Amino acid sequence: MQAKANTNPLTASDEGDRKGLELGLAQGDALTRTLKHMTDEIAHDGGEVQVGEYLVAYAVEEAEGMYEPGPDGKLVWKEPDEENAHVEIAVRDAADGRLIPSLKIEATLTAPDGSDVGTHELPLLWHPYLYHYGRNWKVPGDGTYKLHVKFAAPTFMRHDKKNGNRFADGCEVTFANVKIKTGQD
Repeated sequence: MQAKANTNPLTASDEGDRKGLELGLAQGDALTRTLKHMTDEIAHDGGEVQVGEYLVAYAVEEAEGMYEPGPDGKLVWKEPDEENAHVEIAVRDAADGRLIPSLKIEATLTAPDGSDVGTHELPLLWHPYLYHYGRNWKVPGDGTYKLHVKFAAPTFMRHDKKNGNRFADGCEVTFANVKIKTGQD
């Protein structure tokens, strides 16, 4: 994982006092350590880059089962079918490292031979220790892929007249050397 959250450039205000900003930075530091564990120790491959106000990270693992809402609203466990890779994205605030929620993330994978594997929306996933956006994919096989990630500016409201004029633009980033090892967990 390459990028690291900046020292918080936000300034104390009536909405975000000094202690509150320090606590937000502590949240981001904890998330940075957790994400580093995922990208460097758990995933087959992972990394992170800073693009403007965002830190965009990816991790790739074997496809994995998960609970999904069923037609009756009850959770149903679903094992991967033909999917053989799990692509995860985390988007964080470059100022303090905290996760940015409510994004509509679209990812495109390009195979080693240059063919288009597909484009999918990556929903927010609950994980025992790391919220992230992601989904299982069916890819042609092991190899080095290109992963293109894009999302529009978040639509949530922002507190703080002094510090809240942020995240007005979306983001696009391409990770060129994503190593995928296929399989199912």
